[in-house]
Amino acid sequence: MEYLMELKHRLVFDFIEKQRYMYIVNGLKITVIVMLLALILGLAIGVVVAVIRTAHDQLGEKGRKGFGGALLGLFDLICRIYLTIIRGTPAMVQLLLMYFVFLASSTNKILVAVLTFGINSGAYVAEIFRSGIMSIDKGQMEAGRSLGLSYAKTMQKIILPQAVKNVLPALVNEMITLLKETSICGYIGLNELTRGGDIIRGNTFDAMPPLLAVAAIYLVIVMFFTWLMGRLERRLRESDNR
Repeated sequence: MEYLMELKHRLVFDFIEKQRYMYIVNGLKITVIVMLLALILGLAIGVVVAVIRTAHDQLGEKGRKGFGGALLGLFDLICRIYLTIIRGTPAMVQLLLMYFVFLASSTNKILVAVLTFGINSGAYVAEIFRSGIMSIDKGQMEAGRSLGLSYAKTMQKIILPQAVKNVLPALVNEMITLLKETSICGYIGLNELTRGGDIIRGNTFDAMPPLLAVAAIYLVIVMFFTWLMGRLERRLRESDNR
């Protein structure tokens, strides 16, 4: 009984007094905003990079002749450099470079975080989508082209819809990874969820309740995404069986 009274006092002191729980609430809002916007940007970058790299590999030497082929080769080279740099350097270093070097004049920390994590996520999404595209039988592309569709139309109408089904679990895993990576935004002074818990710890000198609360919130969000992925997979299996 005495332990429960002490725990209640700690929780009231850590969260209720001076409305310290608002650090957690406001931090959660910023975390969700950064994650969603970065995910949208990462998906856009990833699809474009995946299509360019796949087109370059599938067209072969004969299909890459002329100005268009040279331009595709240049884009492919840029994509390869982008993938090498982004996947080869830590996300925190990229965040610090974006904040202190490339966007040093910007006062919008959310923008800095979204661009950093969007560009970072795009590199991984690109390889996820590329693997999904490559998993589709080559006959699908040949069938689309034989029907008179251009390469872009065949990719849009036939290949990409099937590839999305194949890579859905990997995309949800990337979303979960992106969510947890946003916890480093505190290094640029952005008051996201983890930093909100750390601010409470700094004010109360009591680390366990606020940090456990932050961990629990991350866990609940990850469990929600995992449940959502299961529902989507079941829906897709049902649509395939019809």
